[in-house]
Amino acid sequence: MIPMTYKGYAARIEYSDEDECFVGHIAGITDIIGFHGETVGELRSAFQEAVDDYLATCAKAGMNPKKPYSGKIMVRVSPELHARVAMIASAQGKSLNALATEALENIAVK
Repeated sequence: MIPMTYKGYAARIEYSDEDECFVGHIAGITDIIGFHGETVGELRSAFQEAVDDYLATCAKAGMNPKKPYSGKIMVRVSPELHARVAMIASAQGKSLNALATEALENIAVK
């Protein structure tokens, strides 16, 4: 599933049976920013408005807005796996980062 995104931010969305609407939060940041809507269109508009309001509030306060993801992933594996994967990357003429990125992209599109 591909998440709803806007200006580099992604939405985490749930359905509230009690409120009979979709409830969302901006995912991947420590600030808590919520929005809601009864339809997908309303939800998308509310999400975009929440992101825009968040960015404007940060700018007005002179704060840097939190970024959802840096693009850096720290993964701990066994030394044996590290060695095998590094050899595979080298044999393919790729860096370990390039090989890992390809593997993650293959997982993400499934």
